[in-house]
Amino acid sequence: MKINKFAILSIAFSTLFISCDKDEIETGSDYSNGILVSGEGSGAGTGSVSFIPQDLSTSTDLIYKIENGSELGINLQSMELSDSKIYISVDNQNTITVVDRVTFEEVGSIKTQLFTPRYMEIVGDKGYSTNWGSTTDDTDDFIAIIDLGLNTVTSKIPVALGPERILEKNGKLYVSHKGGFDTNNKISVIDIATEVVTEISVADKPDELIVDNSDVLWVLSSGNEKWTGNESHGSITKINTTSDSVIESFDFETTEHPKLMEISGDKIYYLLDEILYKMDVTAEALPSSSYMEVGDINGMSINNSRLYTVVASYTALSDLNVYSVTSNEMISTLKVSLGASKIYFNE
Repeated sequence: MKINKFAILSIAFSTLFISCDKDEIETGSDYSNGILVSGEGSGAGTGSVSFIPQDLSTSTDLIYKIENGSELGINLQSMELSDSKIYISVDNQNTITVVDRVTFEEVGSIKTQLFTPRYMEIVGDKGYSTNWGSTTDDTDDFIAIIDLGLNTVTSKIPVALGPERILEKNGKLYVSHKGGFDTNNKISVIDIATEVVTEISVADKPDELIVDNSDVLWVLSSGNEKWTGNESHGSITKINTTSDSVIESFDFETTEHPKLMEISGDKIYYLLDEILYKMDVTAEALPSSSYMEVGDINGMSINNSRLYTVVASYTALSDLNVYSVTSNEMISTLKVSLGASKIYFNE
């Protein structure tokens, strides 16, 4: 059975006033050509989005509130960028807010027929949103199909427990099923044209999904942690996106639980115990040596030879650390959203 996570958030926080560099950006600003960092928020404050220009000179939090005069709410889970818009999923509010990609002004919203939305993938004129459903029902999880012209949910595809990340490749949607507040070990494969769902089994708690330049799907599974009483190993699994069959799996020790995964060129990066590892896409085994120590980070991304990581705080602003991929040296540290977890490049 799912545990109601929102009860955890009811723990009282003292009132916290979070400042941001509003002097640098006024209403009606241009938020393109920069970095966006989303934060989940907490009992101490709303979920929010921070903007950092490419030169890393400033950081401005709460840009949605600056431009719209309202807040997004707690549990801002993820964002999806289209050519002109950004879709912001806030799972505790059961909403997807649509903003202009340049001005961050709200241009629409989806507030019905969503139930704990997590991630979204855009394919043509439709959006596909993973939804956990009720935290007390293991059978009501679904993918919401959204008409992006009308900003309405037109239909739903039932799927297994705990759908998380979602991406499209070759007319198919791949969905990782981490299991919500339980555990799952499935990757759903959804034929977009027919909406037929098939499943691939991987290690417990699959999360991150990446497709490399050879159209191979990489899946990072963290495994069950020790505290669950059913500890299991993490794994990185490679899947053929033509046949939807497992090519090979790189298994970790039972006590090892990797998290976060990124790709840059022909290199895969993943985090294990505050250490970042790097492996070639053609590697036949997990790397035996580490790449660099980055600490207890909650999110990472790589762009233009820079590694961006976030260390989340749920009582104050979080830290965005920027490193050179070539030298491994830290370039800059900036304050960003409360409970920061995701990094996007608005270019």
